[in-house]
Amino acid sequence: MRPTRILAVALMLTLAATACSETKHTDDGSPGTGSATDSGGPKKKGGTVTIANTAGQTWTCNFNPFNPAVYNTSIGFVYEPLVFVNALKDQAETPMLAKSYKWNADKTEIDFTIRPGVKWNDGKPFTAKDVAFTFNLMKRVKSTDLYALWTTAGLQSVAASGDHVSLKFAKAAQPYFYAFAHQVAIVPEHVFGSGAAAKNPDTWVDKKPVGTGPFEVDPCTANNIQYTANPDYWQQGKPYIQKVEYPAYLDNGPANLDLANGKAQWGSQFIPGIKQFYLDKSQDNHTWSPPVQNVSIYPNLDPSHKMSSNLKVRQAISLAIDREKVSQIGVGGQEPVANQSGIVTPTFDKYFDAGAVRKAGLDKPDPARAKKLLAGLGYSPAKPLKLTILTITGYTDWDASLKVIKQNLKAVGIDLDVQDLAQQTMVGRLYTGDYDLAYYTQQTTGPTPYYELRQTLHSANTAPLGKSAASNWERYKNPKVDDLLNAYASADETKQVDLVKQVAQYMIDDVPVIPVVEAVDWFQYNTKDIAGWPTKDNPYAQPAAYNFPDTGQVLTHLYSTSAQ
Repeated sequence: MRPTRILAVALMLTLAATACSETKHTDDGSPGTGSATDSGGPKKKGGTVTIANTAGQTWTCNFNPFNPAVYNTSIGFVYEPLVFVNALKDQAETPMLAKSYKWNADKTEIDFTIRPGVKWNDGKPFTAKDVAFTFNLMKRVKSTDLYALWTTAGLQSVAASGDHVSLKFAKAAQPYFYAFAHQVAIVPEHVFGSGAAAKNPDTWVDKKPVGTGPFEVDPCTANNIQYTANPDYWQQGKPYIQKVEYPAYLDNGPANLDLANGKAQWGSQFIPGIKQFYLDKSQDNHTWSPPVQNVSIYPNLDPSHKMSSNLKVRQAISLAIDREKVSQIGVGGQEPVANQSGIVTPTFDKYFDAGAVRKAGLDKPDPARAKKLLAGLGYSPAKPLKLTILTITGYTDWDASLKVIKQNLKAVGIDLDVQDLAQQTMVGRLYTGDYDLAYYTQQTTGPTPYYELRQTLHSANTAPLGKSAASNWERYKNPKVDDLLNAYASADETKQVDLVKQVAQYMIDDVPVIPVVEAVDWFQYNTKDIAGWPTKDNPYAQPAAYNFPDTGQVLTHLYSTSAQ
């Protein structure tokens, strides 16, 4: 699996999340308002869901929501946020532990009204004090502030009063809503406020997590996590599913086999030859993997790398690649082709200017134009430019994709040397700028293209060669792009769309990175007994089991048809 939401803390230090278009959101007190609802009303309880998602290791049975190595097995399942924001549905919101919120006029303060009647799964009441405690813990122990709210976002204070919690910021903070309302998991003060959990909240091994979510861990072993339904869950009558099994798979083979034969119902990984291996095995086997970001070639733009920093070379690479062939051969058509603007479609169609891509002649392969650009630099198929590209060993889909890219580039006059490296080695060289080209993807996603574009292009995210860059690994520096990205924070929704389109134009003009295919949220699902899955027609949450807190949304929609 490649979990797009398991975030390296270094990448998040410069996160500026997208703004929400409304200043106030409330519900009528009924659970789950704002999300897609199950047709036919409430369901009877019963059934088990088994997840097949390769982690590559056995389980540590640690569910600490402040630990990026393990938090995707706890957030959504056990721990919950204040508000769920749907990245696939134009930022549609579902009130969770906060039943409403309201900003002040200049967006420097937000007041959450905390949902009443919620209990922790140990029976103790959940209150506004727990919310304030969670955020203040992140101030006290910096390593738990995974989204840099107390530094980058300018969070100044968090206080509880009655059923209200107020967050005050030093500057307009609406762009960070997705981070503090959607991604921060609220923890109980009576657990994290004393003992070993209070002393080392970032490293404490949370074996029996106490949360407000739909499931409890019961039990966990090295080979399997078993979740059982929380009988006192605040969403009345939910969850319908009563048990979730999460086996530890060391590689994709056994996991894919369990999916194909129906032993597992929820998959979240790449399956080679998915039609023959999985879909044709049963009419109950389905797949829907929505695109969420790009897999790109990152050229080193530092002037010391004379060829990869040359615009004509980058243009030639983008023009030479047959993205459709990469998609079909590299990933069996399971990841759609990307475009040079960097806007993922159809997920973010309203931000995409197809005309701008066509005008630049980058809407389809043009090897003749690529040859001409390289000829002007003295290179040809007979006298090729030699470049090296880094990738991660074991990523067979990337290896297959790069074979196609290598052939495409050879035809126009570039001899590409593909270097398969261990993940830690490859990432280390990428982050420090020790490379010509690299095949990689950003590790953050969000409900608009702003996330990926900011991570990729803002100069605050980069660093000199030899120093580790947070996310702008290609070392792109353009003050005009920085200004556009900075303006996003105070803009209304219409202006935000325009700003993203302007930034995308620089992707087209400057070719700072070269998107190849669109990385998807890997998702396979079986409907023999389980219904209520997210689908293309009902994208109520990101569907992969490694996404948080989306897992909580999926698990509260699923139900067993045989139990009805």
